[in-house]
Amino acid sequence: MKKQIAKSIFKLSGWTYHIEPNIVENKQVIIGFEHTSNLDAVLSIALFEILDLKIHTLIKKELFKGPLKPLLQKLGGIPVDRASKSDIVSQMVRLFDQNESFNLVIAPEATRAKDGTQRKPIRTGFWHIAAAANVPIVLMYANAKTKQGGILGKIQPNNLDEDLKTIQKLYKEKVGLDICIG
Repeated sequence: MKKQIAKSIFKLSGWTYHIEPNIVENKQVIIGFEHTSNLDAVLSIALFEILDLKIHTLIKKELFKGPLKPLLQKLGGIPVDRASKSDIVSQMVRLFDQNESFNLVIAPEATRAKDGTQRKPIRTGFWHIAAAANVPIVLMYANAKTKQGGILGKIQPNNLDEDLKTIQKLYKEKVGLDICIG
């Protein structure tokens, strides 16, 4: 039933999805571009439902209050204290080690400039988590111009600079998205 609802979300919104076969594993860091609206989150959750993936994502701890707390927990939210000096990478590695299946979804920060023309370089916490946990990085996309989304590939983290260039190249070649790496 949930899978049918998820497929209906794509149909009703006019979006389509594509998934490269044999990409998803039991453990991975999943990143996604472009984050242009809240619809991206709805479509992502629908896609994970279609794939039967239980996901987790880092969410600022301030949101884990009142009636929102159980909903965020049910959706796999992990509260993060952004003011704390705690080591998020080590915390995530422990979660990967403690679970037979663990899918951490991260939308790396990389926003348009106020004039809409320039992007900041992506933040690389996702890479450091994947490298330390020895899990692949799965590349997810949402292209608002073409109304297409899905999963296009994966890489095993090895060298930060080279991997960022590979990620940039894959997004550009496969779905026409420009990712700024610095």
